[in-house]
Amino acid sequence: MRPVPEYTKVDRGRFEREIVPAGRPAVLRGLCAHWPAVRRQGDEALAAYLSAAAADEPFEAWFGPPEIGGRFGYTEDFQGFDHDRRLATVSQLLDLLLRQRGHGAPFAIYAGAIPIPRHLPGLMPELEMPLLDPGREKLVSLWLGNRTRTAAHWDLPQNLACVVVGRRRFTLFPTDQVSNLYVGPLDFTLAGQPTSLVDLEAPDFERHPRFRDALEAAETAELGPGDALYLPSLWWHGVASLDELGAMVNFWWRDGEPPLLTPLNALYHAAITMKDLPPAERAAWRAMFDHYIFQDHGDPAAHLPETARGILGRRTPELVARVKALLARALGR
Repeated sequence: MRPVPEYTKVDRGRFEREIVPAGRPAVLRGLCAHWPAVRRQGDEALAAYLSAAAADEPFEAWFGPPEIGGRFGYTEDFQGFDHDRRLATVSQLLDLLLRQRGHGAPFAIYAGAIPIPRHLPGLMPELEMPLLDPGREKLVSLWLGNRTRTAAHWDLPQNLACVVVGRRRFTLFPTDQVSNLYVGPLDFTLAGQPTSLVDLEAPDFERHPRFRDALEAAETAELGPGDALYLPSLWWHGVASLDELGAMVNFWWRDGEPPLLTPLNALYHAAITMKDLPPAERAAWRAMFDHYIFQDHGDPAAHLPETARGILGRRTPELVARVKALLARALGR
């Protein structure tokens, strides 16, 4: 696997001018090394620091038996998960993580996308992110766990993933590798997004032979405390936390108007309306989507006045509400 390109001393101008437009992952060494959380020495000091900044409000955490080897997934029949999900506070989770250190076969403990403004309000003022406009709407989250692995998945927003403690290894695939990643159920997921079923640490090439092609396109990066990774929208990424205590903060944002519905909803609808059409009809609909949605030939409504563009016009809350009502009526038949 190729290493992800690395940058140092990146300022906002270079980030917006060079890195984001390239549409590729980028390692930003030392970007967050100045954060107080990163400068804390020792697991106990970090745990005390985070607990002092935390609210006493629980969130969902995942707990897996030693047999899963830190890799969270489905049961064999895909009717459930191979781990338990329980509520915990930041302090409770940190206490459990500290007590698991040194075990030869520890339980896998993981909590992802913990909203920092809600669950660690005292931490927010110290998470300076100079690469993003302070006025930009964004989600800031914390990830906590021990030696765990998350399956390759994509996120709709762009992402700056910043390591606070422990090492993290990212394995990344371009969006077009979806056909080689053996993705699990679209509508029954581990955490909202579809995930690859391939074990990145020990792939079964007899069961997943096309994964060899995915590896040809893959990139990898290992980050330490203070390092960050820029992830463009929809890049597949699997993450392995390599130490007994790992913590990461990420910033999610989207350019342009925030979506009121995710395109994944459109994929769900297309799966039940188009997947089984006769080949000639599927080809015809591909031409329709290429024209109206992907705009292969430019603006499909350029020849119409704004007042006649309807659903192809400028997206407004009123237009979105009208289309949602239209879809609700159609789906309710």
